[in-house]
Amino acid sequence: MRHDLLEICYLIGSVTFIVGLKMMGNAKTARKGNLIGAVGMTIAILGTIFLHSGPVSMTIFGLIFGAIAIGTIIGWLTAKKVQMTKMPELVSMFNGMGGACAALISLIEFNHLMQEPDVHASYGTMVAIVAGLIIGTISFSGSIIAYLKLNGTMNKPIRLPSYNVLNTIIMIGVFAFGAYIVATGGSMMLVSLLFIAAIVYGVLFTVPIGGADMPVVISLLNSFTGLAAAFGGFLYDNKIMLTGGILVGSAGTLLTLVMCKAMNRPLSNVIFGAFGGGAVAEEGNSTKGTIKDITVSDLAILMNYSKRVVIVPGYGLAVAQAQHVIHELEMLLEERGVEVKYAIHPVAGRMPGHMNVLLAESNVDYGKLVEMEEINPEFENTDVVLIVGANDVVNPAALNNPSSPIYGMPILEAYKAKNIIVNKRSMNAGYAGIENDLFYDPKTSMFFGDAKKALTELVAEIKTL
Repeated sequence: MRHDLLEICYLIGSVTFIVGLKMMGNAKTARKGNLIGAVGMTIAILGTIFLHSGPVSMTIFGLIFGAIAIGTIIGWLTAKKVQMTKMPELVSMFNGMGGACAALISLIEFNHLMQEPDVHASYGTMVAIVAGLIIGTISFSGSIIAYLKLNGTMNKPIRLPSYNVLNTIIMIGVFAFGAYIVATGGSMMLVSLLFIAAIVYGVLFTVPIGGADMPVVISLLNSFTGLAAAFGGFLYDNKIMLTGGILVGSAGTLLTLVMCKAMNRPLSNVIFGAFGGGAVAEEGNSTKGTIKDITVSDLAILMNYSKRVVIVPGYGLAVAQAQHVIHELEMLLEERGVEVKYAIHPVAGRMPGHMNVLLAESNVDYGKLVEMEEINPEFENTDVVLIVGANDVVNPAALNNPSSPIYGMPILEAYKAKNIIVNKRSMNAGYAGIENDLFYDPKTSMFFGDAKKALTELVAEIKTL
């Protein structure tokens, strides 16, 4: 009876994961989908604890619920306090913890096998343990490095001599070592060495990757964590672990491929290219020309008498925490008959969907968030495009400068608008470390200043008209 109830709990959890993930594909239903998935996970956890077939002491129950309580409090407080600029770092850290859990499961289960010498584990069990250990550990150490890169502790890619060859050799060595342990049965010492080797490879895998590619890397590491969890499902013959791991792994893989497509770069180029991260632009890529700035009063008049305005948000908007002010600007313009939309590039910000989450926080209508493919044809008929904190995703060099590192990357074609306004703190290069040709376009005016302060002044000025 207990087993049947537990299977029902797992079935409910699996269905909620699938439904929740489907709902998270749409901005309007994403929050509800997240909650549905969380409810399913809660049912699965409680079912596992209370419907377990074997005897469980009160001490074990105390440890389980104590750990759950500590994790819940830390996770809740961390998520509540995190700023939008720190959200990518939080996602990377949480993903790393998931990888660490998968690795610890493998270590514990292998230790159990070593304590039962009369029990001969099948090759399937050994493969699940070793694969979960390797992939989970790589995800853990790689995510920690990604976290350090995102928070600025490691703000430049570290390129070792012949690092592509070195990483490939270490990767092959790690998996060959794992195959040896599966074939021979191994020992706790060998598994511990494999754990250390996987940590080293995870670090070396992520260290050379440039900052501009970190959103892709986060998605890839997320897929690793899902795959490691799926191996845990195989190990325990647990349907919900298997379902959840497959969903996370496949979603992370698809998102990684979509983002690579958005940058028009193969995944191998992201992993081995070390593009971005504050490096000085290559010689010949630096743009020379004249820029012009615009006063807040002139910009207020321009936007007030426009018919169509497109706002391009970027990481600078998140840094300044100006999402609420820009929503106020949007509503103010619409009250005056101006059509306002937001142009969203797939890799804007520091993680997938960063701008969508940021604007959702300020209650921007989801229908006004327009993806790149849909908004690009509209720029020609746009009176003003206001670029706030975005840089590389609007750089025309991606289209017309073959020597540029971002050449071939699809961009938001803001250069086609009648008037281009760029809000930046300074003329510093963007996250990819290269100059933006758009700044020197005759139609472009620079609106310098912190986004929140500058937009607040703009809103106040428009109200006086």
